[in-house]
Amino acid sequence: MPISRALAGCVFVRLIWRSVRWWARRWSRRIGCKRYRSGVKVKHPSPEIPQELVDKIIQRRGRLHAYDDLDPARTALVVIDLDVGSCRREPQLTAPAIDRINDMAHALRRNGGTVSFVTSRIEDPVDLAIRLGDDAAAMYSSETQSGGAGTLLAPALGVESGDIHAVKLGASAFFPGRCDLHDQLHSRDIKSVLIAGLVTNICCESSARDAFELGYRATMVSDANVGQSFGLHEASLSTFFRFFGDVRPTTDVIRMINVAATSFSARHHAE
Repeated sequence: MPISRALAGCVFVRLIWRSVRWWARRWSRRIGCKRYRSGVKVKHPSPEIPQELVDKIIQRRGRLHAYDDLDPARTALVVIDLDVGSCRREPQLTAPAIDRINDMAHALRRNGGTVSFVTSRIEDPVDLAIRLGDDAAAMYSSETQSGGAGTLLAPALGVESGDIHAVKLGASAFFPGRCDLHDQLHSRDIKSVLIAGLVTNICCESSARDAFELGYRATMVSDANVGQSFGLHEASLSTFFRFFGDVRPTTDVIRMINVAATSFSARHHAE
């Protein structure tokens, strides 16, 4: 009898806790909708996201971001195609992004997270030439062969021995059979990924979307992605934010990492 009562008590407490969490989430959404209806504009911290889209997201789900927190120990920063060749062609664009990536990597490693670097290898330059032309295809193919500039990470990146390295055979770092990054992250029990690198609207967006399809909580780091002109960078971030995952600037990501670490430390000391 005492055991049965104890089990019943545990079940009751668990049901009460679930009920409280459900009502808390519902009330939070209601508050968000009221703020929207009252005319208080919520702005996105990334200027690439248009206000019209922000308003629509707030009205639809009652909050700005898809993910309000992260667990650093189960989070990986995925840095895409920041190789010597690419950075040599776009030094003014890649240098600021690399500085931000290094800041995120430092914060994440310090709190038990994972940093991964992905480069590319072109296996079929003939197919690539159909889409990019002969000269560009020949250049990319040559750079991504063994020892080429496309296989070497930019020297300014802060790479450490415990980091993951992967090679992708297409645009996406998460497409099954074309890169082993997913397997490496899975072995570390990674659930959230932060996407950075270049180019925003091709390899970075492709990787972020496939990460979402594989069940990751994917966030594109707006100012750590290097995009092309004509509004393609902004369009990719906006589309991803609208449905697939989250978009945040570097400062937001680092703040989330530090908040999570502080919370964990407080719980540890309390125990």
